[in-house]
Amino acid sequence: MKRLTKAEREQVRQMFGGRCAYCGDPLGTRWHADHVEPVMRGVGSYWSGLPAARMENHRIDNMMPACAPCNISKATYSVEQWRGVIAGHVGALNRNLPTYRLAKKYGLIVEPVMSVKFHFERVARGEA
Repeated sequence: MKRLTKAEREQVRQMFGGRCAYCGDPLGTRWHADHVEPVMRGVGSYWSGLPAARMENHRIDNMMPACAPCNISKATYSVEQWRGVIAGHVGALNRNLPTYRLAKKYGLIVEPVMSVKFHFERVARGEA
């Protein structure tokens, strides 16, 4: 897979003013150029050394700037699949962490009822 040039990386980085397209945090020096529609490197395992699949998705108009935590979490999910994964995190906290449930019981944690909106969606709607 051909690497982006420095100029292409800067073009992707500046898409949202140097912010992560997903969470909106400022990008540091170690940011990722994420494939919105994923490319799957080494099908089965990232480290398998197998050739990438979905190479048609490796193009600059399919890339967004992402902080490392967002890109690693997104992995090979589509944006809609990843939105569902993120939305499920609160339920996982309720199921798996007694401390979280207790803090919630005493009003220290309030769970908003809302859908996951990414930074690039808020920018497009003029909400950011």
